[in-house]
This record gives sequence, structure tokens and C-alpha cells, in this order.
Amino acid sequence: MTLTQSLPVVYTAQSKHNFFCRDVICEYVLRNQAVPLNPFRIFDYFLGDRVDRDVIRRANNNCVRIADEIWVFGEISDGVFHEIRYALDLGKPVRYFTLSTRVEGITEVAPHEISLEEEVERSVGLSEKGLREVIVSAAQ
Repeated sequence: MTLTQSLPVVYTAQSKHNFFCRDVICEYVLRNQAVPLNPFRIFDYFLGDRVDRDVIRRANNNCVRIADEIWVFGEISDGVFHEIRYALDLGKPVRYFTLSTRVEGITEVAPHEISLEEEVERSVGLSEKGLREVIVSAAQ
């Protein structure tokens, strides 16, 4: 591999509850020969609310469009679910991973093994079964 060889660009989706794991996620992606687009590294944690959150969400969606793949780490929040759904609508591959504070603790999981945060059902307006169907059916 040369220093000018192209690497896939990966949008890293994660819940705001796990923003403190942004460095280990980026390290994991880099160790797997890809370039991380991590919203918490790009925009910090919503830029400390100095910019309207919808502007940040639009910026995140632009990153999803730019990325070759979307890798989801840890529990799925409502925002992450919307990013997954958007990526699937664009035909982007979506992969799912556990989350840890150490690279060695991160493993890839099947879509049916993912965890959902409690507020996702209420916020998105789908039952847990409906949410899982969206995620799992796209992987088939």
C-alpha cells in the first residue's frame, strides 16, 4: 500500500451518550484501513450549542452522502436511526459494531443483534419491531 492509495471513507454513527468514545472509534476505523468521518470529531458535541442543531444534522447528512460506508457503533439513538435510514435510502452499506473504550473491545455484530436506546420508539414513531425490521431487512 502506498501513501497515495485511496481508502474508503466511513461515516461513524454513534449516540451522543457515547461521544466520549469518539477517539477509539476513529482509531478502530483507521486500523481497519478506512478514513473516519466522525461527527463528534468534526463538529464536537453540537459545537457547544453555538449552532442550531438542525444545521449540524444537515451537515451530518452531507457527511453520510460523502461517505462510502456507514459504520454504527453501540446503541442506536433516534438521530443514529435517521442516519441509518438515510444511508440505506442512498444505497450505502451499513455495518454495526459494539462499543468499548478500547479498540480490542469493539466487534462487528449482525443487524439483528443491535441495541436501541429507550427513546427511539417514541421519537421515531415506530415500535421496536418496526425499527428492527427497517434495519434488518436492509441487510438482506
